[in-house]
Amino acid sequence: MMPSTAIRLAHRLPFFYGWIVVAVAFVTVAFGVTARTAFSLMLPPILGEFGWPRGVAAGAFSFGFLISALLSPIMGRVMDRYGPRVVIEAGVLFTAAGLLAVTWIATPVGLYLTLGVLVGGGANCMTFTAQSQYLPNWFVRWRGLAISIAFSGAGIGAILLLPWLQSTILRAGWRAACWTLRVLILVSLTPINLLVRREPADLDLKPDGDRALNSGANARPGIVIVDPAWAATDWTIGRAVRTPRFWWIALGYFCGGFGWYAVQVHQTAYLVEIGFSSMQAAWALGLVAAIGIPGQILLGALSDRVGREMVWSIACLGFALCYAALLALAVRRSDGLLYLMIIAQGFLGYAMTSVMGPIVAEIYEGRHFGAIFGLESSMLILGGAVGPWVTGVIHDVTGAYTAAFGGTILVCLLAVVAILRAAPGKVRQVAGRAPPSANALGAD
Repeated sequence: MMPSTAIRLAHRLPFFYGWIVVAVAFVTVAFGVTARTAFSLMLPPILGEFGWPRGVAAGAFSFGFLISALLSPIMGRVMDRYGPRVVIEAGVLFTAAGLLAVTWIATPVGLYLTLGVLVGGGANCMTFTAQSQYLPNWFVRWRGLAISIAFSGAGIGAILLLPWLQSTILRAGWRAACWTLRVLILVSLTPINLLVRREPADLDLKPDGDRALNSGANARPGIVIVDPAWAATDWTIGRAVRTPRFWWIALGYFCGGFGWYAVQVHQTAYLVEIGFSSMQAAWALGLVAAIGIPGQILLGALSDRVGREMVWSIACLGFALCYAALLALAVRRSDGLLYLMIIAQGFLGYAMTSVMGPIVAEIYEGRHFGAIFGLESSMLILGGAVGPWVTGVIHDVTGAYTAAFGGTILVCLLAVVAILRAAPGKVRQVAGRAPPSANALGAD
């Protein structure tokens, strides 16, 4: 599929091309997140074969997260200069190379370099961080909805691809599973991502599938500028880091990543520790991923009506409620509390991904948005690396998860306060919060 195909397709289907981009992102996220999550499926047979200490082997996953956090600002600069195709296709190649090379490892260093650096870093170039750097450009009125649909691919991948991958491991071994996943990623993602562009103007289109740029006014309907001076600024990283809003977002994203991954990593062990069977704990984790799909889509769409701050707050409060339900389960085992934990974490909490990009875009939209978002997202990834580690350390010191989970509730509340202080709605206001007459007059 040559790049010119994208131009011909865009001119034939101008209204639908943005949704084609979303569909490509959906498939890419499904495979990218699955490639990274597959680490948990590969770990038991790798440990069984090599006999390495569990902590040493598991550290490869956290190491990959740390590398991703360091690479995210660089990825943002590359995205700004060369566009998403270069970043995403590089991620496809890195991930495929890692899945191939891991089949030859003989030491823990090999595991860190393959599943940790190549697959972890490659997946970061294909998933939430990379997609959030260009998808906001394609939509204004439906920005939250479009991004949430694209990111729901992670849940579909967990439901469809992980069970298939596990059956492949049991039937043919973990090396065969890596080989098969590598081929699928190369064959599926390499051609379709040639259709992707950084913004609709690259194909003479407008956001939301409106008419071509050369056929009408250049105003972008659906979002209203509240602070014209701020919106008119050419935001570079240097200018952005000198504003309090940048650091409020950084704090909010760090706390959000901390709360998200601390429970994701430790939830299964906690449920088993308080008396649930390993099968019940695994079922709960799978159900969280499944119920996260409609939650992301519905709350992402809601953010187009009520604002990004509101949905971010709902998501963070969802994680706080999840931790509270987990703590309550230690006191009283109840199916109702278990379902509350699942709904709060999946349906509410996972909606965080749908507004990560729009929050930064509506404050620092411009030529350097990718670089700024890359720096901000590195804080979320860093929080995702620190959260599980801190939670594990507190558990080791106290002998229980009570203090760790209680403290993380406060972290989730701090994430709410931070994004409310950043206030993207005071720079650009979503259409649902603006007077109807303002769309034409104050549109960006």
